[in-house]
Amino acid sequence: MSDDTTPSATDPQSPEAPEPTPIAEILPGAEPMSVEGGPIGALVVHGFTGSPHSMRPLAEAFADAGFTVEMPLLPGHGTSLDHMLTTGWADWSAAAEAAYLDLAARCEKVVVAGLSMGGTLTLWLASRHPEIAGIVLVNPAAPPPGTAAETLEGLQALADSGMIAMDAIGSDIAKEGVTELAYEQTPIAPLIDLFRNADELAGRLDTVTCPVLLMNSPEDHVVPPEHAEHVAASVAGPVERVTLERSYHVATLDHDRELIEEKALEFARRVTGTA
Repeated sequence: MSDDTTPSATDPQSPEAPEPTPIAEILPGAEPMSVEGGPIGALVVHGFTGSPHSMRPLAEAFADAGFTVEMPLLPGHGTSLDHMLTTGWADWSAAAEAAYLDLAARCEKVVVAGLSMGGTLTLWLASRHPEIAGIVLVNPAAPPPGTAAETLEGLQALADSGMIAMDAIGSDIAKEGVTELAYEQTPIAPLIDLFRNADELAGRLDTVTCPVLLMNSPEDHVVPPEHAEHVAASVAGPVERVTLERSYHVATLDHDRELIEEKALEFARRVTGTA
């Protein structure tokens, strides 16, 4: 006769299995993109509170040109504000680096393109991976060293007062009828984390040695043009500049969308030797 007293799965005294962590539902249009193409890879990175929607035209342009393309959905993005409040720079940078390493393992050479915070992450990747063939930056967030202190102080005061979110920063687009798929509010704690890390990175941009295509809008209501000037003056690699005269911050969906795609493809082909 068995003396097994281990509770069975149906025993009312058995400890209940923990509830699985719910997976945040991706908003329609915010889906990541992965396209298998030729031996040259392109990693495309979206911005803060945005989603792959803002970079999809550029990613598709790379794919149509025969590149192998990866465009990840960064943690906390493209789902809900509550989800984003649980994430920070460590999550976003880890996701971007994982996507890069996966792409680099499958391709001979890789270029990386980013918008806004995606540009910050692109610079961060280039500082860690000098083998990157070249980077494409569109209105990158890279504050000159020390200039973020006042903003950080103000944001921290809001957080200390109990405020969780503030006005949205998405859809800064000059073209009528075009809207970016982004959150309707800006989460304060993740924004503080972004500023702290962007400020730290901006002081060591001389570690970026690959070629840089830097495209920025003179009229940008999210990231001051001074950030682009700091990047141009600080990186160690050669810099090519393109001014996006007709667009605001989310230039990849704005009047200069086609110009961005044309210049990005031309640059990517040149720095990878496939022109």
